[in-house]
Amino acid sequence: MSSLPLLPVARSLGAEGITELGDPKSCDYWRYCAIGGTLCACCGGTEKSCPPGTELSLVTWVGTCRNPVDDKDYLISYNDCCGKTVCSRCSCHRSEREKPFYYQPKNSNILWCFGTESQAYHCTIALVKGEYN
Repeated sequence: MSSLPLLPVARSLGAEGITELGDPKSCDYWRYCAIGGTLCACCGGTEKSCPPGTELSLVTWVGTCRNPVDDKDYLISYNDCCGKTVCSRCSCHRSEREKPFYYQPKNSNILWCFGTESQAYHCTIALVKGEYN
């Protein structure tokens, strides 16, 4: 008998079939409810892909954001794109439900370029990992 993990991370829905409205180049875009950094959508990438010449960090922080279209909560993975100097466009800091900085692993004010060839931060993407329920 096998068992499946019950953590929301294991529920891999992704963004398939999700109706989204809004501008991915705006800090008010629904996926960015817990973002701290520069939007890759303004820096040659998209809200879900790194710009050319950068490397996706596999170290991430997560948030739970409500999609206003379907009124459901989704688990969002925030990944930094590394390897170029910081992009100076569309800098956003949203901290809904963020833990205080003294609890560092739960805070978005940290550069997460670990495990990449370069630790130079460029921008951040927001990946929908699944519905949170």
